[in-house]
Amino acid sequence: MASKASGGSTRNGRDSHSKRLGVKRYGGQFVRAGNVLVRQRGTRIYPGRNVGMGSDFTLFALKDGFVHFERRRNKKWVSVLTPEEWEALHNGKGS
Repeated sequence: MASKASGGSTRNGRDSHSKRLGVKRYGGQFVRAGNVLVRQRGTRIYPGRNVGMGSDFTLFALKDGFVHFERRRNKKWVSVLTPEEWEALHNGKGS
């Protein structure tokens, strides 16, 4: 009989729990103040207008409005636009 566990089985079986990171509210979605927009490690996405950042880099809405993602200066930014700003932005583009 074997006196040890078979081939490497004692070195397996470890894994960390998933951290559920990523974008939680997408562009065009209506959000309320306090809603989490993005959970991230480090600043992959930067906070724009009406968006706050927590100590763990979580981005959250500071006001009610619509989520708007944009790319500026080679960085991604997320903002929360009021309904008036949202209308002006989209009517100005003719869409």
